Amino acid sequence: MPIRYVEPVFRPPSEAQSLILPVTDGCSWNQCTFCEMYTAPQKQFRARDEAEVLGSIRQAGEQFGADVRRIFLADGDALVLPTRRLLNILAAIREHLPAVRRVSSYCLPRNLRKKSLEELRELADAGLSIVYIGAESGDDEVLARVKKGETFESTREALDKLGQAGITRSVMILNGLGGPALSAQHADNSARLLNATQPEYAATLVVSFPMGEERFRKDFPDWQALTQAQLFQEMARFLEQLELTRTVFRSDHASNWLVLKGTLGADKERLLQQVRDAIARPDAAHLRPAWARGL
Repeated sequence: MPIRYVEPVFRPPSEAQSLILPVTDGCSWNQCTFCEMYTAPQKQFRARDEAEVLGSIRQAGEQFGADVRRIFLADGDALVLPTRRLLNILAAIREHLPAVRRVSSYCLPRNLRKKSLEELRELADAGLSIVYIGAESGDDEVLARVKKGETFESTREALDKLGQAGITRSVMILNGLGGPALSAQHADNSARLLNATQPEYAATLVVSFPMGEERFRKDFPDWQALTQAQLFQEMARFLEQLELTRTVFRSDHASNWLVLKGTLGADKERLLQQVRDAIARPDAAHLRPAWARGL
């Protein structure tokens, strides 16, 4: 293989057909207590050597040629790299993989504080098409309890800057993250965040802990998982308050009991009715079986 991978490798569901190109290993923050993606020892954060990355792009071009149409820059937050390095990577992609039509990455809002709007526009012009931001919540209390290291305002600022630069934004919210005690404010302020920024894409996942809850509970000892009914009630409250115009919405990750797909606001009432039906009659709602929710 022309690319060296450090397992495990993660990417958004919509990047299933993309060539995964690591430009960093791990996550530069890696303190979110709900996240297990980059906790393995081999995933300790570091920026990859620029010569290695550029060499991988050149070799991938020689091996795969015109077959590559999409590239995802891994790992957890490629935009932590200096703009100069990112521009060099994007230039190499254009030179060696000219069939590529979309380049994407994860992005932590904090990484954009040191990047000007002009820099982001340069990256967009060079081919950075879409970034995925795990906002998780728009509620400052929830964010603090899970050690996200962000606030409503820091996430809003990053999303606005990306939008002004012409970079497509995909925002993820974690259903159930606040537990029963913070469920209402989690739903309310998450909707407020999306309304304020009008992202092109939005998705919800259900918080889950395949490796156990010990790490999470150190900072959130009184947290309780929402029941299936409570998850649906939180989703209904969230959807009711969304005032979006052209946001593609997906709630179809393996963690979700109820699959929801549509465009907000055109499909808001249909999606809300699906959730209300699931609350009233879960047995008739075509829910994902428990065994299929394994992560």
